[in-house]
Amino acid sequence: MADVIDFRIVGDDLQLVEIELDPGEAVRAEIGTMTYMDDGVQMQTSTGGGLLKGLKRVMTGESFFITDFTNTSRRKARVAFAAPYPGRIIPLDLAALGGSFLCQKDSFLCAARGIEIEVAFTRKLGAGLFGGEGFILQRLSGNGLAFVHAGGAVIERDLAAGETVKVDTGCLVAFAPSVDYDIRFVGGFKNALFGGEGLFLATLTGPGKIYLQSLPLSRLADRILAGARAGRGGEESPGVAGLGGKLLGDLLSGR
Repeated sequence: MADVIDFRIVGDDLQLVEIELDPGEAVRAEIGTMTYMDDGVQMQTSTGGGLLKGLKRVMTGESFFITDFTNTSRRKARVAFAAPYPGRIIPLDLAALGGSFLCQKDSFLCAARGIEIEVAFTRKLGAGLFGGEGFILQRLSGNGLAFVHAGGAVIERDLAAGETVKVDTGCLVAFAPSVDYDIRFVGGFKNALFGGEGLFLATLTGPGKIYLQSLPLSRLADRILAGARAGRGGEESPGVAGLGGKLLGDLLSGR
């Protein structure tokens, strides 16, 4: 049984979620996402259930450790978690969504204590071989609230039985387990070479709810790095785009 928590989402394009905890309640979050917390909230970092649990999270793009934030005071207390890049925070009421939901790796932000964050492999051969970002998914299970992050604008759709939509693999955020998920070749020689959308698309067939994002982190990084290369090739000063690309490149390379 997950803790019943209250929350509010603050901001527009750079959002954070503020969670109000009753005495004894707790929320667990990805490492490095906490923005602020009231006095009386205690942090406890662990693997969240042993070595295997930590390794499973690493496979989904998350950190090995996870942090629990528990209200140990006798009054209500707040703790807030920020999204890692511009976009929106999506609250998922797992009780209303059938008890579980599948998410793209790296999308998990935080959840009420009692929510399980597990690894989920796609069962389709095409998704396994060519899915890229969609091969290994996160499964959020339980009967409470979980929060995931999407880049840019969020598109929510309820697919009818048999209704199909084709999506860039990086633009898929989360979907119901009832949705059939596969990866398919775009088809056509010119489409494959010059389409600019990648060789494969995710194919989602209803029934079920899906969430899409307009700006995945990989696309944002590609544009900034492209600006950085253009700045270095033309002028002595890299400009704003070049400096942003250099900083991002250093961050991604660990420097």
